[in-house]
Amino acid sequence: MPIKKGQEVLINIDNLLFPNVGISKNKDYEIRVKNTIPGQKVKVLITKKKKDFFEGRLLKIIAPSPLENQPKCIHADECGGCNYQGIDYHNQLKLKEKQVKELLENNLPGDYIFHELVPSPEIKEYRNKMEFSFGDQEKDGDLQLGMHPRARRFDVITVDQCQLVDVDFRLILSTVLNYFRNYDYKRYHIIKREGYLRHLLIRKGLKTGELMVNLVTTSQEEHDYTELTEVLKNLPLKGKLVSFLQTINNDYSDTIKSEKLIVHYGRKYILEEILGLSFMITPFAFFQPNTYGAEKLYETALKFINNPADKVIYDLYCGTGTITQILAKKAREVYGIEINEEAVAIARENARINKLNNCKFIAGDVLEKIDELNEKPDLIVVDPPRPGIHARALEKIINIAPDELLYISCNPISLVRDLQILQEANYKLTNIQCVDMFPFTQHIETVVHLLK
Repeated sequence: MPIKKGQEVLINIDNLLFPNVGISKNKDYEIRVKNTIPGQKVKVLITKKKKDFFEGRLLKIIAPSPLENQPKCIHADECGGCNYQGIDYHNQLKLKEKQVKELLENNLPGDYIFHELVPSPEIKEYRNKMEFSFGDQEKDGDLQLGMHPRARRFDVITVDQCQLVDVDFRLILSTVLNYFRNYDYKRYHIIKREGYLRHLLIRKGLKTGELMVNLVTTSQEEHDYTELTEVLKNLPLKGKLVSFLQTINNDYSDTIKSEKLIVHYGRKYILEEILGLSFMITPFAFFQPNTYGAEKLYETALKFINNPADKVIYDLYCGTGTITQILAKKAREVYGIEINEEAVAIARENARINKLNNCKFIAGDVLEKIDELNEKPDLIVVDPPRPGIHARALEKIINIAPDELLYISCNPISLVRDLQILQEANYKLTNIQCVDMFPFTQHIETVVHLLK
C-alpha cells in the first residue's frame, strides 16, 4: 500500500541505525523513526520522503518492545532524557554495540579488532553534573525545574526523582524549586526575552563528595541570597557543599553564557579524582560527566598505546588537561593544546597539584599552535567535540604524520567520516572499543587506535 508525506501509519520497528533510529521495512517501503526500539509497535507521522526511505515522527507507542521488561523511572513517559528506560542494562549494551559495529563495518574496511563494549561501573546515580531548566508545563502554570520533554523545547517538567543523579542532586533541586515558588519571579521566556530564572547547574565530585550549586539568572531582577545560602548550607547532604554561585546570563539563546559570576558561598571550583589524580572543576569547564566511566574510558585508551614511556604525545583539544595528565603518568612528554585560555590555566594548576613536570599546556588554536612545537610527536591523541575534527586540523595531523593516532569520539557518525580520511592517508585501524558512559541513553564513547 503506498504512503505519502503527512500520513499517519502503524508500523513495527525491526532494527536500529545509529543514533537510535528505528527501521520498519517491508517489500514496498522503509520508514525510519528516531527514538524507537526494535519490537515496538508505533504510530508515526510521515514527515519526509527520501530517495530510498521515508522519515517519520513518533506519535505514540502502541505496544512496547519485549526488551522493555524492567521498571521505568517515574519521569520516563514525559522526560526526554533517557531513551532506554525499561530495558535491562545488558540489552542496552547490546543495542549500542550493534549500532556502532554495523556503522563502522559498513563504512570502514580493514581487519581491525572490534573489542567487546566496556560497561559503565555504575548504571544509576552515575552523573557528576546536571543542568536543569526553569519553566512551566502550561502557560502561566506552576514554576517547574527540570528537563524539557522530548520535542517540546518550551515546556519543562520537574524531575525530582531522576535516577541518573544521586540524592544530593534531587534534594538541591527540590529545595531551590520550593524556595522560588514562594516568590513572584518569572522563568526566562526565550521568545519574549523576559524573566529572571534560567537554569540550575549542579556538579559533584563523586569521589570527593564536593558539591557546587550554580544558579543561572538574568539581571532583570535583584535578590538577596542570604536566606537561600543558609538553607543550602544546612541541607542533610551526603556530600559537602563547597560552592554556591550565581551566573548572570542575558544572552538571547538558550545556551548558558557567563557575563558575571557571583560567589554567594565558598569557592569557584570543586575537586574530583580520576585514576589517582586530582582535578579542579570550574562552573563551565568540560569534565566527563561519569567519573567512574571516565576511568574506564581512559584505561581503555591507555591499553592500546604501544610503549608510552618512550613517546612524545600531542593531546589536541585538551580542555582542562584530564587526558593529558593521565598520559603524562606513562609517557616521556605530553603537550596539550586548547583554545580556551581559562581551561589552560586550570590545566596548568591541575598539573601543579598532581606534581607532573612532563606535560606542557599551550593556549591557542590547534591549527596555529601545532606548528610552533619543535618536537615531532610519536603519538597524537584527539578527543574532539561532537562535530569531529575540523577539516584543516585533520589535514595538519596527516601532514605531521605521527606513527600512531588515538581517537576518542562521542559521536560515531563524525568518527566514521574522519577515519575514512585517515585511512585514505595510509593510516590503518588496529583496535576499536566502545565504552558506555551514559546508561539508559543512546550515547556512547568509542576509542580507536591507528598506526601509520
